[in-house]
Amino acid sequence: MNLNQVKKKASAVAISLACLMQTPAFAGDKISWTMTTTWPDSLELVEVDRHWVKLVEQIAGDDIDIKFYPGGTLMPGNEVFDAVENGSIDASGDWPGYWAGRDPAFSPLASHVSLFNAVDYLNWIYEWGGFEFYEKLYGKYGIVYLPYGVANSESGFRGQKRIANLDELNGKRIRLSGREQGKVLEKLGASQVTIAGGELYQAIERGVVDAGEFSMPGVDYKAGFGEVSKYWASPGWHQTASVYGLMVNKESWDALPENVRTKLKVAAQANMTWSLTWTERRSTEGAEKFKAKGIEITRYPDEDLKRIQDVANEVMLESSCENKLTAEIYYSQISYLNDYANWRDVSVPFNLSQANHNLPSLDAIKKCI
Repeated sequence: MNLNQVKKKASAVAISLACLMQTPAFAGDKISWTMTTTWPDSLELVEVDRHWVKLVEQIAGDDIDIKFYPGGTLMPGNEVFDAVENGSIDASGDWPGYWAGRDPAFSPLASHVSLFNAVDYLNWIYEWGGFEFYEKLYGKYGIVYLPYGVANSESGFRGQKRIANLDELNGKRIRLSGREQGKVLEKLGASQVTIAGGELYQAIERGVVDAGEFSMPGVDYKAGFGEVSKYWASPGWHQTASVYGLMVNKESWDALPENVRTKLKVAAQANMTWSLTWTERRSTEGAEKFKAKGIEITRYPDEDLKRIQDVANEVMLESSCENKLTAEIYYSQISYLNDYANWRDVSVPFNLSQANHNLPSLDAIKKCI
């Protein structure tokens, strides 16, 4: 038996034991679910998943009991998609971008390079038809999806080498998550290094990477990056917002009474609002702590940010012509931005979205559909 087989057997045993340990707290028809997430306890994003579970306990606790396991306790985080798909577990929290290797269309459902902010994702998902794309893509794998977390811009790049502009970014080895993020980075002259978030601390400390990104300032600070990095290159153009959500095995979902499904959806929407305010508060606290440590914060010049936007537009068009569903998603997202501009630009400077008119051509994207 090789090492991979041993790992798979161990994961299967752990899942089986978890399921056996679940005993409904009340007699009758109360449903029990096993749920995990991609995030381990060491990464603060796990709190987005925990908060949703708490909301469900408050509004549907008499109907369903969700036994939640932090990431890595039942299986490695990169195996949760398979586990939900095949029914080994009922549900798992995720970030859609992790599954772009299965279908590139997962990428724009998770994040963007220099495009949506968090409010844009909220608007698009709930009022401009975005939710249908999550249903369509996850549905291909027998998974029901509930977006239940959103966060605004990530921190940027942290490391022991100063990166204040694109010239200083050129030639650097950067830990960067995301399919399209990597394409933009390479067009800018740097190279993408793909390593797990839990390995980034040591990678920066040992110089395996020149710099790296992981998440918002609060998450980054708790992960200890202030101990191994001297510089912080901002803004986080590589990931201007992030969506997190719940993957549910379709059979598990269909087995729920309709009123319970409704309660889970309501909890997801409430969690979206809470997650934005919570991550912004934690980002503020994290930024204060990084400043107190003496971390030097640099900002790309405006002309460099314009160059990044131009390259991001190129990549969006390329990705659209490589995958029809990706094109459909980008067409919907860019159409939303053009439509929302009718109000957004009138309300500047009190608007809720970036007033960006340098966007990919809708006509060019449409040709890829």
